[in-house]
Amino acid sequence: VSNGASPQDERTTSLLVFSFLQSCPHSRCRRELEMLGHKLPVRAAHDDELQTDGNWCSHFRVEGATETDSETQEEVVRDIARQLAQIGDRMECSICPGLVAGLAAQFGNTSLSEEDRRRCLAAALQQLTQLYPADVDREKTLLLLTLLVAKKVADHSPAVLQDVFHTTVTFINQNLLAYVRNLVQNEMD
Repeated sequence: VSNGASPQDERTTSLLVFSFLQSCPHSRCRRELEMLGHKLPVRAAHDDELQTDGNWCSHFRVEGATETDSETQEEVVRDIARQLAQIGDRMECSICPGLVAGLAAQFGNTSLSEEDRRRCLAAALQQLTQLYPADVDREKTLLLLTLLVAKKVADHSPAVLQDVFHTTVTFINQNLLAYVRNLVQNEMD
């Protein structure tokens, strides 16, 4: 089933989610995140760098783009992820631990399909978006909450990081792809 995302969109969204998770300090799932970075199909071999803060920086390449364009877009996406992580730090308190624990249990349930996990994520996000005023940019709020919920669930249960990551990427590509494309394009212009 196609979600309308091109391979480049998939890589961009994967990089956005991965970079957001990397940008969050004090994560309990650092080891799982590092392992995920090595498994991502968009990661170029032998292209990791240890950053001064002790985090691994994986570089993603966009096929068909010149290396300079690819590096520019990659850095733009990483910068967007860092900005979203900073904003998310202020919103994080709106996510109740019970919601996180429930989602972590659902992601840990191996009998649930990917579609079931997306529905669980969408239901949790629907609850959370009701906490914000209608005049707030709904797409930005939904993107931030999606990334925050992914982070909180992965921190609660690091073993489900890969499922959380893939479900989050798919959810964003199905529901917020145009918004993510516009964010990247606006930053590149």
